[in-house]
Amino acid sequence: MLYHLFYPLHEVISIFNLFRYITFRAAMAALTAFLVSLIFGPLIIRILKQLKVGENIRKEDSKRLYELHSQKQDTPTMGGILILLAVFSSVLLWADIFNRYIIIALGVTLWLGLTGFMDDYLKHIRRQPKGLTATAKFTSQIILGLILGAVLLLDRQNSTKLDIPFLKDVSLQLGVFYILFVILLITGSSNAVNLTDGLDGLAIGIVIMVALTFSVLSYITGNIKFSNYLLTPYIAGSGELAVFCTSILGAGLGFLWFNCYPATIFMGDVGSLALGGALGVVALLIKKELLMVIVGGIFVLEALSVILQVCVFRFTKKRIFKIAPLHHHFQFLGWPENKVIIRFWIAASLLALLTLVTLKLR
Repeated sequence: MLYHLFYPLHEVISIFNLFRYITFRAAMAALTAFLVSLIFGPLIIRILKQLKVGENIRKEDSKRLYELHSQKQDTPTMGGILILLAVFSSVLLWADIFNRYIIIALGVTLWLGLTGFMDDYLKHIRRQPKGLTATAKFTSQIILGLILGAVLLLDRQNSTKLDIPFLKDVSLQLGVFYILFVILLITGSSNAVNLTDGLDGLAIGIVIMVALTFSVLSYITGNIKFSNYLLTPYIAGSGELAVFCTSILGAGLGFLWFNCYPATIFMGDVGSLALGGALGVVALLIKKELLMVIVGGIFVLEALSVILQVCVFRFTKKRIFKIAPLHHHFQFLGWPENKVIIRFWIAASLLALLTLVTLKLR
């Protein structure tokens, strides 16, 4: 909004030329999202407490886990509303809102945010412990992936090739199967962040690192000089996604202010599903799909731990991990919650650095 309002005035007042630069608007978007989170955080926490929208730690799920997390009982959840408020207000203020990549990214985030909201609403307000059924969640994600995949497949500016990290001029052509890949990536990324959201600040801290990495990658992809120098595909207009990513970064930092240990608010599915989908769609739009596996390596490991646990137990009646997802396994090994969180953050930061290194190792 501010871009369209002030940039046309740059010929009259030169300072408005600043709005031309994505780097300026991306920085301002991060600051705006952070301030929105910080200012509205206490209000949303107070409203959620009044509505008695609190975390429900179920003793019947795991007695040991209940003992470790019993102090979190009734802590306000659905804090993802705060994150989405900060992200959307910041993007609408600082991004080119007519940019098609911004429209797609916001659309995917909103869709999954509403899916997560319905799940949280049923669990915490209607008091239905299981919320949305797994079938309903997956159906929503698959329909979204199908629509997005079809849009990207029919878009002449979009390629259905997957670039292989670390290798130059090596790619995998998917053709019409690209739609299935989009469904897999959107469903996988949104659920993986959801599974990681089990300790204070764990998921949002990793989301911040991934968003920062993707903001750099988006800027490079949308800049013809940098993309040519680094031998990555140039996608006109995709640099605007840097503003979207830094909005997630700022909103995440503001939310972490309240979500760090001991948390006074949790994001709930409305936040985790939306953020996972947001990161997934950025990876698709800037053609860094396979890098999502590296930069989001912790999310991948968390999801794999659940899949392996379920599959192995079904066929052998034995467990690989003491409990899944993976972060709870380390708690059961005796690691304090803070230690698990910080060590996972360290691993995520190294994966983020490795992702950026792939730009030169080609």
